[in-house]
Amino acid sequence: MVTEREVTPATGEYSHREIMTILSGLMMGMFLAALDQTIVSTSVRTIADDLNGFSVLAWVTTAYLITSTVSTPLYGKLSDLYGRKPFFMTAISIFVVGSMLCGIATSMYELAAFRAIQGLGAGGLMSMALAIIGDIVPPRERAKYQGYFLAVFGTSSVLGPVIGGLLAGQSSILGITGWRWVFYINVPLGIIALVVVWRVLNLPVYRREARVDWWGAVLLSVGLVPLLIIAEQGRVWGWSSPRALLCFGIGIVGVIAFVLAEIKMGDDALIPMRFFRNPLFSLCIAVSVIAGAAMFGGISLLPQYLQVVKGSSPTLAGYQTLPLVGALMVASIVSGRMISKTGRYKIFPIVGTALMAIAMFTFHYVHADTPLWQTMVVMGVFGLGLGSMMQPLTLAIQNAMPPKDMGVSTSAATFFRQIGATVGVAVFLSMLFTQLTPKTGDALIAASSTPAFQQAVQTAASSSDPLESGFARAIASGDASVAGSALQDSSFIQKLEPALAEPFRIGFSDAMDYVFLAVSILMVIGFVLVLFLKEVPLRTMSGLAAAQQQRDEEKANEAGTGLL
Repeated sequence: MVTEREVTPATGEYSHREIMTILSGLMMGMFLAALDQTIVSTSVRTIADDLNGFSVLAWVTTAYLITSTVSTPLYGKLSDLYGRKPFFMTAISIFVVGSMLCGIATSMYELAAFRAIQGLGAGGLMSMALAIIGDIVPPRERAKYQGYFLAVFGTSSVLGPVIGGLLAGQSSILGITGWRWVFYINVPLGIIALVVVWRVLNLPVYRREARVDWWGAVLLSVGLVPLLIIAEQGRVWGWSSPRALLCFGIGIVGVIAFVLAEIKMGDDALIPMRFFRNPLFSLCIAVSVIAGAAMFGGISLLPQYLQVVKGSSPTLAGYQTLPLVGALMVASIVSGRMISKTGRYKIFPIVGTALMAIAMFTFHYVHADTPLWQTMVVMGVFGLGLGSMMQPLTLAIQNAMPPKDMGVSTSAATFFRQIGATVGVAVFLSMLFTQLTPKTGDALIAASSTPAFQQAVQTAASSSDPLESGFARAIASGDASVAGSALQDSSFIQKLEPALAEPFRIGFSDAMDYVFLAVSILMVIGFVLVLFLKEVPLRTMSGLAAAQQQRDEEKANEAGTGLL
């Protein structure tokens, strides 16, 4: 069945003007998802204080992460069967409703539940947008347009922390608590996105008779939810605690059951196992997992370095990451145009992974006293690598897989990248916190032998500020627990005198150096894997046109068989 407005029947191609019109709606939806990831991060501490729930703060992030990750492949499969537009609009609608509910939350538990609803919508925003572009734009030209998506992602990465910090910093706006506008701002943006998508996104729909893999969705949830929970909570619970082991056990059993169910479902599976028989798909997925882990694991440390070590506010830290975001945008646009011009894409993920590895290894030598401009230069190198690598991997997957599986293959790439990001952030933050106490202890021992630090301790011990005097007395008495104080709350570092705070800054910086080295090793593995990537010539037909050609060939073959 086809909708009332079809593309040109002969070619199934869209003009540049039509593509840009549709792109405006897709970017609105993607902007919602990308902005929400960053705008909440800078305001979540204020929210937790207001709702008296700092102890359950992590669940606000975990709930969103779980539902957005699990729902991603389901959106891809259903949109392949029943069309992209209704599911893209559904994703936006659920996201807007979830945002409205988050704005009226009265407890952290309510907020976590409403964030889970938000995540159900967010799971479809990114993957659906990329799949729709795959439908209407030939692979040879696709990278050029996908560069706009990365530009939106980069813009939101800068605007998010700034807007989040400004809104959360206001006691009230129009009679409503400031932090609630962090969620309410999504409502008008979402409504505009809905209207634009409803008016401009008119794609032909070719319904296919197929079973919906509901069992796969259920088993995927059973497998992933415990593993995502332990990824977020493991460093708090302890990786070998009874709760952690229970999550590991349920998760492993669930994943095995999911794989068996997918094998049984065949082509109707949520993520068909035949995909993994394609070496290019399997290799790109492996690199996507590594890239997701390195990207989010590495990037998550930079704001901490800027805020804890350099003393920047969340808003200022957002501005200070501009070199990374700007380089990412430039690299994505330039690489997209070069791919469109030459039809070659393998060189870009090779260069990208190499630059990311070099940048992470260089970050290993960034210390507390390193000039900020040098750190920003390294950020720019990392951004160039990230912008060169991201879209060619998605493009390679879309180009290698059958056009009828555009939604499933695209959402699979997004899904595994999110898995890598979740695991990466969990592992690297655990490494950071494991190293933080001993590194800070070493820095305190080294500083205690210097006259300047001894004088700072004596002065602070008689301070009228109870925080400062308390720390000074604990340091003077040789209390070893002082070194681990930053594990509970790092904000005290900015409140101490510079000389007294210096060992804590050094401890944080040295612990981060250890993590950056691990990330660089991971990126070297990604670089080696990319070298084995086989470059498949890019198709010159859009996904819709190629799918229509495939259907015509199948009909012709059936007709020929009938004549025989």
